[in-house]
Amino acid sequence: MAQRQTTQIESIPPDVEKRLSIQPLQSDIRSIQPGGGVCMKIELAWGTWRRWYLKTFRTAYVERMRRLRRGEPQGCPHEVLDPRDLKYYRNQTACHWDEKDDPFAWRDRLPFVRAGLAELILLSVICLTLAAITAFVFLPLSLVLLGFPLFFAWFFRNPQRKVPQAPGLVVSPADGKIVAVEEVAHDELIGGPAIVIGIFLSVFNVHINRVPVTSRIIGLRYCKGKFLNALRAASARENEQMVVQLEEDEVPHRRIIVRQIAGAIARRIVCWVAPGERLDRGSQFGMIKLGSRTELVVPYEEGLSLLVAVGDHVRAGSSAVLKYPSNTNHHE
Repeated sequence: MAQRQTTQIESIPPDVEKRLSIQPLQSDIRSIQPGGGVCMKIELAWGTWRRWYLKTFRTAYVERMRRLRRGEPQGCPHEVLDPRDLKYYRNQTACHWDEKDDPFAWRDRLPFVRAGLAELILLSVICLTLAAITAFVFLPLSLVLLGFPLFFAWFFRNPQRKVPQAPGLVVSPADGKIVAVEEVAHDELIGGPAIVIGIFLSVFNVHINRVPVTSRIIGLRYCKGKFLNALRAASARENEQMVVQLEEDEVPHRRIIVRQIAGAIARRIVCWVAPGERLDRGSQFGMIKLGSRTELVVPYEEGLSLLVAVGDHVRAGSSAVLKYPSNTNHHE
């Protein structure tokens, strides 16, 4: 794809010395899915029953998992007996199990995103049940309902991605279509002029979000809001969203922002990272359940190359959208 150079706004030299402080987790971010949801409530209710069963009938398992656990589960609103109890609350506590001690680590290797397994199972069961019932009443409708589990499986798919490793590249945080590329004279979180790239995700896109550069999570901001069509520019300002603030690992430690924005159908934002975590370029950090919008905000610098334009289609983690000039002149 041909490079397009951005030259219309005045740049501010990046701060090569100052590292940002880690912000405490916002008080109204009480889980990795702060907007809640019916499926989340059902899964949490199931967890209450499961913990009772384990404590009553599998005491040896509970004790073994307690010994293998790393850290204490302060911050989690319920008992933590095994890794399943941390699914919605991994951003609230430092408690964890090593992968070799996690009997459910295999779920991360499924071709479906783990954060959507409950929805995938519950919605599929509902559709299959309705299909069985309507088969005796109106067969064509039953056949349509049988197709929905395939759609849900396609929506929650989690394909492998090859992440480009060339220096200076910024990869797309989401799959979808570029619907906006804007120059901003001053962005509050960036601290200067910025480039904003808006990406629309249809229900047919992969909805997993990935970090655009190797970076630290500096802070998270959750904003309640409307559920306008994600194609509308106003959705970026008015819709429910999670603002993920990143600081690039390499000098000059650029500030980069990713906004997860809910849409008219997608009303559940998931962000399973916590402030202070370090992630490699292309690593997964969250998802938005059903069609939505993601925005990438990066600082403008002289020599910055814009590699995409409105109308282009991108893939999270594998499509380079920007390239910064070499950092070899910067020193810690």
